[in-house]
Formats: sequence, C-alpha cells, structure tokens
Amino acid sequence: MWCKSRTSLDSGPNDVSQTWLAGDGPRTAEQRSLDAMAEEQIALNTELLGPGRTFRALSHAAASLGDDCLPNRYSVLFHGVGLCDELPIGAVPVRLGTSGHDGVLETGMVLCVESYVGRHGGADGVKLEDQVLITASGRERLLTFPRDERLSAAP
Repeated sequence: MWCKSRTSLDSGPNDVSQTWLAGDGPRTAEQRSLDAMAEEQIALNTELLGPGRTFRALSHAAASLGDDCLPNRYSVLFHGVGLCDELPIGAVPVRLGTSGHDGVLETGMVLCVESYVGRHGGADGVKLEDQVLITASGRERLLTFPRDERLSAAP
C-alpha cells in the first residue's frame, strides 16, 4: 500500500509530495523500480534548472518517462510554490499549447520539481516533489525532508 502526503514544514512555505510505504510489509521489486524512475526524473530535471533558462526550453529538455508510464504522468514538470501547481508552470511538452508559462528562470525564484511514476494498468505509483531555489550559479535544493528508505534502499 502507498501513501502520498503534502506537508508544510516550520521553516517557511513548502510544497512537498512524497510517497511512503505503508505498513511493515516488504516492498516489491516493482515499487523499488518505480521509486528509482521517479528519483531519476527529479534529479535529471533539477539539473536543468538555472538562471536564464526558459520554461519552454525546460519542458522540451526535461526527462520523460517510458511509454508504459506516460498515460499516468503528472501534468506539470515544474511549478511555483503553493498548494496547487502555482505559477510559473513548466508543463509537459504535449500540454504547452494549453498550459505552461513562457517566462525565464531568475535568481531567487523557488520552483517545485514534480514526478509521478506509475505504469498504465499497474497497481503502484510513486509521487515525488522537491523544492529548488534558483541561485546565481545554478540551483540549491531546499528540502531535507527524509525519504522512506525502505523504497530506495537495495533489497
């Protein structure tokens, strides 16, 4: 069983999504695989962030998911901090005509980097979100919220 939670931490405005393994049962190989894909997508998309990058360019350069996971993907790749995909929004490329933001990343902006990975017709899924500050030299991850090590740890 999987759980997703949004939380606001005492350190200021935060927008966090994370998946935890519920109960004491062992995780499956599929759960570990989905977690690894979500972690990789977040890491690769975070590496793209830096001042001067446009949201359109980020949307096109962002790491995608395999065809078996695309029908369940999250609707945005990046967004501002808030409770519901606040502006500015970096939409997935197929949605750029109907949503998204044409702005440019600037020093001092804070973005959330999103991922949802679940196979079409599958029983499990992983939702992750990180919060990133755009700095003059690139980016800084703001969250130190602990991950459920049972998902990402080796079997």
